[in-house]
Amino acid sequence: PLKGKKINLSDVKDEVFSTGLMGQGLAIVPEVGELYAPADGEISTFFPTGHAIGMKLDSGPEILMHVGMDTVELNGKHFEPQKQQGDHVKKGDLLLKFDIDGIKKDGYIVDTPILIVDPGEYETVTPFGPGDVETGETVIELS
Repeated sequence: PLKGKKINLSDVKDEVFSTGLMGQGLAIVPEVGELYAPADGEISTFFPTGHAIGMKLDSGPEILMHVGMDTVELNGKHFEPQKQQGDHVKKGDLLLKFDIDGIKKDGYIVDTPILIVDPGEYETVTPFGPGDVETGETVIELS
């Protein structure tokens, strides 16, 4: 969903994410402030602050994309939602624009966890990383 650098979830500086309490996956340190739909699905949750999006993918999994750590505290500053809760989106649709530099200037980390929030539904959840990633690339495989 993002262009940037993939990092292991365990390297995220927030215990809720790094320990897998919110789900399994990886994080991306974004280089461009644009978050895209990683697959076709419905936006099940779009936080009013714009910092986090939950999706129920047409293929089954539920995912959470959370831009930055503690960015809920920004109350929407630096975030421009492009879609809304309840929208059905296609892979590659722009969901959110955000100001990376503004978020950092305000003292927040932009590491963005991409999580499978229902990992128990799958035998394996395999994140691909670390390394560079372009939007549209597969970052997690489920079986």
